[in-house]
Amino acid sequence: MGAANRPIGVFDSGLGGLSVVKELKRVLPYENIVYFGDTGRIPYGTKSPETVIKYARQDEQFLLQFNVKLIIAACGTVSSVAAFTADELPVPFIEVVTPTARAAVKASKNGKIGVLGTNTTVNSCSYKNAILSLNKEAEVVQMACPMFVELVESGWIERDDEVTTATAKRYLKPLLLAGVDTIILGCTHFPAIKDIIADICGEGVTLINSGEQAALEAAKYLKENGLNGNGGKASYYVSDRPQSFAKTAEILLGSPIDGEVKTVSLDEVKK
Repeated sequence: MGAANRPIGVFDSGLGGLSVVKELKRVLPYENIVYFGDTGRIPYGTKSPETVIKYARQDEQFLLQFNVKLIIAACGTVSSVAAFTADELPVPFIEVVTPTARAAVKASKNGKIGVLGTNTTVNSCSYKNAILSLNKEAEVVQMACPMFVELVESGWIERDDEVTTATAKRYLKPLLLAGVDTIILGCTHFPAIKDIIADICGEGVTLINSGEQAALEAAKYLKENGLNGNGGKASYYVSDRPQSFAKTAEILLGSPIDGEVKTVSLDEVKK
């Protein structure tokens, strides 16, 4: 297989990273994709940085066996505390923090930017530091939203879901009181409840989808390096098959899952 037609590797702590696959299919419809969701060890966002780094290295090595040409960490937590593992890889690596922070700074008119993320992402201040490096005058309000991951993985993502809506209102209140006009969805699970968040925030707040920004960054890299492929097939691997897999995957992808799904043991991932 020529270098251009090798697949793009994407990994996440669970199924949330399928939101990145959705965006990749939109902007790069002819690329082959291999996705790994570490559903057997979700969530990463409540784990220690040391554990996340260990898991990220294992996930990356698992993808490399498929001869991928590029790896995307479709996980805000990995991007926040383990992006340096890119230096250990033989292929390019794209994380979600840098392109997302860039898009948020560009979108904000008043310089007040909110960040929604997992505990580990927020504690790392990765988005905050990235934003301040681009605009030192920016005001950044962070909010850890660990329950969002559980709600998405449980499939509680309908626009009128009372529990998810009540949870979102509570998480968003400090950001809205601070007057933010831009909010980063700093976990790839969060776009699944984007409509709920948008309804609460209103039209005056711009939501930045970290998965979309990662996909756009990948498209830019492939074009600049002459590596656009000619395929369009997707393969999916998970380390555990939750009962709600098909339903959740379909919602995150925006369509029924379009490729083979294989469950691999954690022993295979840890090799």
